[in-house]
Amino acid sequence: MGALLTGMGADGAKGLLAMHEAGAYAVAQNEETCVVYGMPREAVKLDAAVDVLPLDRVADALLHAVAAHRT
Repeated sequence: MGALLTGMGADGAKGLLAMHEAGAYAVAQNEETCVVYGMPREAVKLDAAVDVLPLDRVADALLHAVAAHRT
């Protein structure tokens, strides 16, 4: 699983896409809570993120994905 948070560039988005295509849960931070919506925007454009969430919901989403994977 992976999370892409505020930042610039596209390298992280490409990495997140590769993870997602390999079956990983992938989440990107939404535009409203980013300081810089560069890399998360690229992830959304690439359809690399399963969920696009506000920063305060990212950790819970990751924890939920871990719990769901355990069962």
